[in-house]
Amino acid sequence: MAGPPTLDELDVKILRLLNADARKSYRDIAKATDASISTVSSRVRKLEDLGVITGYVPVLNEARLGYDVLAVVGVKIHKGKLLEVQRRIAKDDRVTHVYDVTGEWDSIVVVRLKNTRELDSFIKRLGSMDYVENTYTQVVLNVVKEERRVLV
Repeated sequence: MAGPPTLDELDVKILRLLNADARKSYRDIAKATDASISTVSSRVRKLEDLGVITGYVPVLNEARLGYDVLAVVGVKIHKGKLLEVQRRIAKDDRVTHVYDVTGEWDSIVVVRLKNTRELDSFIKRLGSMDYVENTYTQVVLNVVKEERRVLV
């Protein structure tokens, strides 16, 4: 597997501008970087082809959409069934992250829910899944920082 692609100063400037506003036009990016529109266009296409840029999505305010509960759940999974269980958990649209981790727990799951009733139901369903041995749940009270963009 090849290492990370080599990015030059222009690539980094373009990525920073897209991180700040992914809807920014190539014309505005060209103006801000002192490059031509065609150069910006080809650089963005190259970054997409290299897998550096994998897509464009709006950043949503989940609380404004009624998802008031953010929970982090540790899951112990029966030996040999980790990937199978993680894939089943990941199918739930409310689950935002499923991590395979080191330490006491086999997997960490981050989930956004509308209320504590939904959380109770989610935890009970998760705990009753085949091969799930144990769970622990932490409810996030306040988010101090949640950065969704990788800064270059």
